[in-house]
Amino acid sequence: MSDHPHHDHHHTHDDQAQPADYRTWVKSQRLSKDSYLKRSPQSPIPDAERAAFGGLHYYPVDPALRFEYLRLGPLPEGSEEEIHVQTSDGRVRHGRRAGAFDFTVAGVGCQLVALQLVDSAGDELFVPFRDATNGDETYEAGRYLDLAPQDDGTYDLDFNLAYAPFCAYSPDYSCPLPPRENWLSVRIAAGERNP
Repeated sequence: MSDHPHHDHHHTHDDQAQPADYRTWVKSQRLSKDSYLKRSPQSPIPDAERAAFGGLHYYPVDPALRFEYLRLGPLPEGSEEEIHVQTSDGRVRHGRRAGAFDFTVAGVGCQLVALQLVDSAGDELFVPFRDATNGDETYEAGRYLDLAPQDDGTYDLDFNLAYAPFCAYSPDYSCPLPPRENWLSVRIAAGERNP
């Protein structure tokens, strides 16, 4: 259980099935995850706590924190492609920096580096990040985004889908920690809040 093959979370979104109402779609994703955490044998929530689990806490859906059609840009100057990511239990995960996304939050220019860990599936990108909500409002070690490319090669960086790693629920999991280059100074008030 301590070395889950992906990012310690089976987190998928059926982008092709989005209804016209974006908020409704995000809420349906959240209900699906709550059901998974309560009922799945693979849930990270300890068995003794599942009966009392009433669902995760989320920020209200904020379409302004959904950045669509982003192109994966070059790495910051001086960055190496190879990366060794520290984990919550002192291990190291290996991978590569695939590129960077640039976006603006509350008038502040931001950048996040997307990773591909050695054991990642397909062409999905992994974006672990910290922001100014960590510790008080969101999981102290940071949160994750999983990004699949659109048909045109662009990506949606949607913080309404930001989620806490499995180690937020149980210390039995080994979770990659966001590298220093992915520590944002701004508040990202979207996605999952503290469990």
